Amino acid sequence: MRVKRGVPGHAKHIKIRKATKGMTHSNRVSVKRGKQALTKALQFATRDRKNRKRTFRELWNTRINAGARLNGTTYSKLIAGLKAAGITLDRKILAELAVNEPAAFTAVVKATVK
Repeated sequence: MRVKRGVPGHAKHIKIRKATKGMTHSNRVSVKRGKQALTKALQFATRDRKNRKRTFRELWNTRINAGARLNGTTYSKLIAGLKAAGITLDRKILAELAVNEPAAFTAVVKATVK
């Protein structure tokens, strides 16, 4: 008896259509175009997750540098001082302190400069 493959194929098509919800008409309706669009969208998603990390680190560094310069030092000297003093605050927290808690950031800067 021959095996008919209609059900699994239809299930794959439904899966692609569900994933392409919100895309342009041809990408939603055509399974072939939808599969291509989905592949490309997943590539962009991976790339942009990495870019978002890069962008946020850039923003944090800028904020830390601005805060450091208000306290009479530079970003590179501050980071070197933190490592020498054994203070393990990451850049996200340092940037948050520089923007929202200037007094605490000043205390951190004074702990690094000796």
